[in-house]
Amino acid sequence: MADSKKHIVVVGGGFAGINFVKSLGNDSRYHITLVDINNYNFFPPLIYQVATAFIESSNISMPFRKMFRRHKNFSFHLGKLLNIDSANNAIETDTGIINYDYLVLAVGTETNYFGMESVKKNAFPMKNITDALAIRNKILLNLEEYIQRKDEPNRDSYLNIVVAGGGPSGVEISGMIAELSDRIVNKEYPELAGLKPKIHLVDAAPVLLGPMSKVAQQEAKDVLEKLGIQITLNVAVKDYQNDVVLLSDGTEISTKTLIWTSGVIARELPGLPAEKFGRGRRVLVDQYNHVQGYDNIFAIGDICFQTTDPKFPNGHPQLAQVAMQQGVLLAKNIKAIDENKSLKSFAYWDKGSMAVISRYRAVADLPNFSFKGLFAWLTWLLIHLVPIAGFRNKWKLLGNWIWSFYSANSDLRVIVRSERKRDANEVRTNN
Repeated sequence: MADSKKHIVVVGGGFAGINFVKSLGNDSRYHITLVDINNYNFFPPLIYQVATAFIESSNISMPFRKMFRRHKNFSFHLGKLLNIDSANNAIETDTGIINYDYLVLAVGTETNYFGMESVKKNAFPMKNITDALAIRNKILLNLEEYIQRKDEPNRDSYLNIVVAGGGPSGVEISGMIAELSDRIVNKEYPELAGLKPKIHLVDAAPVLLGPMSKVAQQEAKDVLEKLGIQITLNVAVKDYQNDVVLLSDGTEISTKTLIWTSGVIARELPGLPAEKFGRGRRVLVDQYNHVQGYDNIFAIGDICFQTTDPKFPNGHPQLAQVAMQQGVLLAKNIKAIDENKSLKSFAYWDKGSMAVISRYRAVADLPNFSFKGLFAWLTWLLIHLVPIAGFRNKWKLLGNWIWSFYSANSDLRVIVRSERKRDANEVRTNN
């Protein structure tokens, strides 16, 4: 890296970080180092389709090094952020120390269990590809174990699935599991004799899809109930131990699988003073995404809390579009800083929100109107296909969608165990 180049360190390769890096392109004035605990970027809105064996994880992911292989000013550092040393313009990771001229924090959020340690220990989150594959394995294993454990008193717990959280993620995975069980289980699991997983969708709010329109909320409820999903509203999950979910109204649900989509909290940024953080552990930023009190540290995406946008005085929603727009604008503003030009304040352009409920059924809230049904579903497909990284991935995903939605039958229902079990001969050989 040439000494004349300013070094920009970007921590986090999600929507915000990736769009920031892309926007700087091959600008010869900068060298960009992307730091992430994974070596790949992925598309979170489609995680639930990986979790339900509907699409391959490779359809929605791409290694950073491949993504930016044509960027001459880019390097990648695999590591976890441990500390921000603002006094020395450096960050410490578990794999080394990196100095910076500009630091861009885009680490996003993590699952929020609201202090319930037993839920944190036993539930299945759905934040990344590893989580999605774990859910897929668990659902498939449960079916096999139900068949084998004929004399187990609590056998039904293998077929009960509880989804905590009635936002888009909870609604989407509930609908997809119902589709999977309705169209696949009866065909491939004759031992179940017509039984199928019973899905419970639980939320503390009075409606599903709380931030969306009443049209979307009612459509989600109607479609999911038609699929046989038991919806419980105004009730929260309070505990999960010994394969029993305890609800705030005293109800107990016996289940081997609690899928947790009930909330997120900003990831920790060790090294920044406590007064730099606001609600939900989000770091406070000004209208240009400077972390308050710093000239060369920025925060973008879900991690930041910005109150300067007139349309969003209580902070922006933690959505992909916010992160993408902030990443693009920050790249322009950093160029403006070095060119002694005026900076542009961030103002979120709300393009609306969408959610898929089941096959051929979706809801969409655009700025001026809402719609549902097949047209919303087709619109959802198009909008979610465009941002997928890589031309080849787009075509692979489209092909998988066409086949899977039409036939409701993919070949991805494979139980992949992460541990490697060695046989006795191998153990003896190595000893």
